[in-house]
Amino acid sequence: MSETPQNESTTAPGQTGDNPDFEAMARDIAEVPAVEVIVTVAVNLMSAAAVKLGLTEEGDEHKDLDEARKLIHALAGLLDAGTTEISSFHAAPLRDGLKSLQLAFREASIVPDEPGQGPGEKYTGAVYG
Repeated sequence: MSETPQNESTTAPGQTGDNPDFEAMARDIAEVPAVEVIVTVAVNLMSAAAVKLGLTEEGDEHKDLDEARKLIHALAGLLDAGTTEISSFHAAPLRDGLKSLQLAFREASIVPDEPGQGPGEKYTGAVYG
């Protein structure tokens, strides 16, 4: 039996059936400053990398260093490209988080990369603990 009462609509205003209201989504996105989008994407990449490094409560359950490498590298590229677009107020903690992830990756690796060859180090330079 359905959890939704029969007289209650399951679509949002402006939606018809299974089609999302793309105009409303575009208006919502248009209202978000670019800095907020960049920071949000960076935080999402950091969170995903932390999960793939096994740094969550579940630990090794989701650990995948190949996936973590890709996420850290993408984060470093985003920060390298976006640092001039966001203030140091936003950039500094993101760079600190990136460095922490790079160090955690180095510690988690059975065979650590050479200095300067780790994930994202193409953009940040060699990371040392």
